[in-house]
Amino acid sequence: MIRMSVRDVMEATGATLVAGDPSVVFEGVEIDSRAVRDGGAFVAFVGERVDGNQYAATALEAGASLVVLTAEPTEELLTAVSCGQSAVLRAKDDDGEAFMLALAGAWRARNPQWVVAGVTGSVGKTTTKDMLAAAVGATRRVHATKGNFNNLLGVPLTLMRAPADAEVLVVEMGMNHAGELRRIAACARPDVAVITNVGTSHIGNLGSREGIARAKAEVVSGMRGTDDVPATLVLTASDDYTGFIEREFAAPAGVRVLRVGEGAASNLHAQDVSLDYDGLPTCTLVFEDGALLTGALSLPGKAMVADALSAMGVCEALGLDREASFAALCSLASTHMRMEVRQQPGTPRVIDDSYNASPSSMAAALDVLCSMRCDGRRVAVLGEIGELGDEADRLHGLVGAYAAAKPLDLLVLVGGEGARVMEDAARTMGLSEDRIERFDTAQKAASVMKDALAPSDLVLVKASRAVGLDLFAREVLGS
Repeated sequence: MIRMSVRDVMEATGATLVAGDPSVVFEGVEIDSRAVRDGGAFVAFVGERVDGNQYAATALEAGASLVVLTAEPTEELLTAVSCGQSAVLRAKDDDGEAFMLALAGAWRARNPQWVVAGVTGSVGKTTTKDMLAAAVGATRRVHATKGNFNNLLGVPLTLMRAPADAEVLVVEMGMNHAGELRRIAACARPDVAVITNVGTSHIGNLGSREGIARAKAEVVSGMRGTDDVPATLVLTASDDYTGFIEREFAAPAGVRVLRVGEGAASNLHAQDVSLDYDGLPTCTLVFEDGALLTGALSLPGKAMVADALSAMGVCEALGLDREASFAALCSLASTHMRMEVRQQPGTPRVIDDSYNASPSSMAAALDVLCSMRCDGRRVAVLGEIGELGDEADRLHGLVGAYAAAKPLDLLVLVGGEGARVMEDAARTMGLSEDRIERFDTAQKAASVMKDALAPSDLVLVKASRAVGLDLFAREVLGS
């Protein structure tokens, strides 16, 4: 966990002293005043609903040694400062994000012994991150991103919360706009990174898949490597932008590329992939030296093999024990709301993948639904996909058409225009009216469908987070 003096913070971030003693030392950083510990630091942000600067005095009263403002200090705050025990800084240009990135970057520089593995991509980055953390944890002390702490604030918090004895940091790196991964990579300085794929997530912000590929490839700009672990980028061999990223970004930066996939041309590939009755995959990994490892994954869907390959590719770059890493990866449990299979007595079995969605992850989830054991009906509950921009109608239409081509007994669509477009496409592709339902909200869908679903049914629930289909899953499961 970060431990620094206020004076060092000022030097690293350009923040200015408002009051207090610059020799004060703090431990730990929080952006929620309610989580501040005695002797810790609180960084205040102006949010859409709450101005954290209003809670700066409260943080000091709770024992904070350092408060960092992003607005003019109040008299109440200045009164609360006790010289010699606490200090108040004001972030340069009142930019809290830049402050957090600079502070975490300075802390990363003070810990060159860490090996940092960055995980990004359009689809599968959280699952890959979880698999990688489990695999690394079999033989190394690992610290990994918790929850969705993968953005311009989450990554700095992840770095600054790493325990003193951490050896490998597995850091999920998300982005919505061009330039964000460059800033994150400059802060985290990954030694190894993986781009799971280049899909259509955030295409509304980035304009095209090439724009997405360029934004993902920004991770290369911060890569450093060590004498023991050369800077290595793990890419999916079958992705149509892999060659572009290697040629335009990795090669000029001197970053080696390790390709993973199902083809023999990859440095690490899978063969003999099969799914059991519950959709759980078994596969054999084939390493570059010809070694083989066979195992069964505990997460449903063929797409999980690709995520496992990405994770094992990073383990190869780190030189970790293959058998121990793969065994730990295979035993990984699902993450809440991400391909999480749940069932309560008297309820249908639900594949809860309601955390987020993109067109490609929708297709993968539908594949899982149709590969799993089902004694009743197969039901897909799909909501709108966000951040598709001008491509929204076309991509929603493709999802609707793909769903119509699957052996579904019922397709339930939730939302506004995007749901309507999916419905029209499904009808056009021949899905009959008696197998389609559409609702404006998750609440309406749940109130109607809850009693219509049987315990023998298998139900996929998937949408972008804003649709709130987690409510549908909770209502159907009675939890």
